[in-house]
Amino acid sequence: MHTDTERCVRAVRSKDARFDGWFFTAVLTTRIYCRPSCPVVPPKVENMTFYPSAAACQQAGFRACKRCRPDTTPGSPEWNARADSVARAMRLIRDGVVDREGVPGLAARLGYSTRQIERQLLAELGAGPLALARAQRAQTARVLIETTGLAMAEVAFAAGFSSIRTFNDTVREVFALAPGDLRTRAARSTTAPPQTPGVIALRLPYRAPLDPSNLFGHLVATAVPGVEEWHDGAYRRTLRLPHGHGVVALTPRPDHIACRLSLTDPRDLTIATSRCRWMLDLDADPVAVDDQLRTDPLLAPLVDKAPGRRVPRTVDAAEFAVRAVLGQQVSTAAARTHAGRLVLAHGEPVEDPEGGLTHLFPSSEALAALDPESLALPRSRRTTLTTLVGALADGSLRLGVDSDWDKARAELTALPGFGPWTVETIGMRALGDPDAFLPGDLGVRHAAAGLGLPVTPAALTARAAAWRPWRAYAVQHLWATGDHPVNRLPA
Repeated sequence: MHTDTERCVRAVRSKDARFDGWFFTAVLTTRIYCRPSCPVVPPKVENMTFYPSAAACQQAGFRACKRCRPDTTPGSPEWNARADSVARAMRLIRDGVVDREGVPGLAARLGYSTRQIERQLLAELGAGPLALARAQRAQTARVLIETTGLAMAEVAFAAGFSSIRTFNDTVREVFALAPGDLRTRAARSTTAPPQTPGVIALRLPYRAPLDPSNLFGHLVATAVPGVEEWHDGAYRRTLRLPHGHGVVALTPRPDHIACRLSLTDPRDLTIATSRCRWMLDLDADPVAVDDQLRTDPLLAPLVDKAPGRRVPRTVDAAEFAVRAVLGQQVSTAAARTHAGRLVLAHGEPVEDPEGGLTHLFPSSEALAALDPESLALPRSRRTTLTTLVGALADGSLRLGVDSDWDKARAELTALPGFGPWTVETIGMRALGDPDAFLPGDLGVRHAAAGLGLPVTPAALTARAAAWRPWRAYAVQHLWATGDHPVNRLPA
């Protein structure tokens, strides 16, 4: 979009927040870059230039605006709606892969050479993987500086910088302030969140509108005891992270999601934040989704009733795949019971002083070692589960934000016991495919019958072609027609 100057200028002049994250406005006279909705008086057209990413702005010598804080915008919705190599690379960079494995690790995951990945990212985003990761490190450093009391040396290494000097230089270059000045400025701010020892509090922005009912309702209604809970108006769960574990509490607010993270190692802040945003689908473009679904006269009333529905996802694709198998042909309550037994028997205990969370969900390696006879499941389901966890544990099946959606579907379908419902459910909630569709789901068929839509899978799939590429969101609206706890925000 950044190449359409006329459209970008209109968005900047109207201060349209829907375009935050789609592009960034760099001002040639002040050498500052802003989000489109920046509240300051827009510069003259001849003084504006547009970039597709904050990293591209920084690489061109611009610094972040202190008023609109463009580094805190939602991510571009493109990266969650596409399955090509650039989108998969962006999801991996957001997940911290470059910091942990370097550019060669990123390229290896995608099956390309480092030169190919750098060329593709430069062509589309104006910055290579190192520059994009550097911009993300700067944002992580700012959050740690402003919301924790960590010493600056600890902040530097927790944010992923290799040296304190690089950390200082980057913060000064990006924010035009020294790290100490950033902390002083945050302490003077009346909007800064109160600091709690060991807890990082931050705001997760999103594009309005957002309907939290099915989003949090689904997460809570299917919550695994000991791993997830609804407590004091917040959805809470444990997180398995590269350097340790964490506990997150997510509370819906009118203009953001309040996030409280308790981490055993602050180096996991970037990946924990990224996974929470992914789980809540916060980088979606609800206006584009709703406009497309409204073109169907039978869906339009549902969209108008609850605009901004999101697809509830997961923080761990492998975990969700296991839970999807446990949920085959049983009720939500039964699926929770089966998952709770696995957690008690094979999960890792954790401490949670603020609530009732007790365990991490078992890793694939731990589940691969279990005795199938100990599972209170039908024999065919045991075979399905043990085959799945074996493939996940030995690496022959990899599920994550970088998955090629079509390839992952083919690999899952090849496993015993994986039918269309299980595969598409994993595609929707674990892999994040916005076009995943469940025409054979009982709730979808009941909703279709009530609306006058076709009820047979083939006929409904044909009708749903007009909803593409947002059929996963159409499923959320169809499910919401039923009277089920997944559709209601918990009390």
